[in-house]
Amino acid sequence: MKVTVDQDKCVGSGQCVLTAEAVFDQGDEDGLVVLLNPTPPDDLADDVRHAAEMCPAAAITVED
Repeated sequence: MKVTVDQDKCVGSGQCVLTAEAVFDQGDEDGLVVLLNPTPPDDLADDVRHAAEMCPAAAITVED
C-alpha cells in the first residue's frame, strides 16, 4: 500500500487523524494533513482506506 496526500486540497477537517492516527497528523500552524507513514503496514490498511473515504476534500490517495 502506498499513501499520498495533497495538501493543496486539504481543508483541515482532521477526519484522517481520527481514523488512522499512526499514518496521519495535522500541522500545528495550519491544521493541514501531515503524512507520517506513506507505506503503512497491512494491519492499518482498512483504517487508511476509511480515512481516504472520509476525507471531505479527497486529499488522500491510496494505491495497493
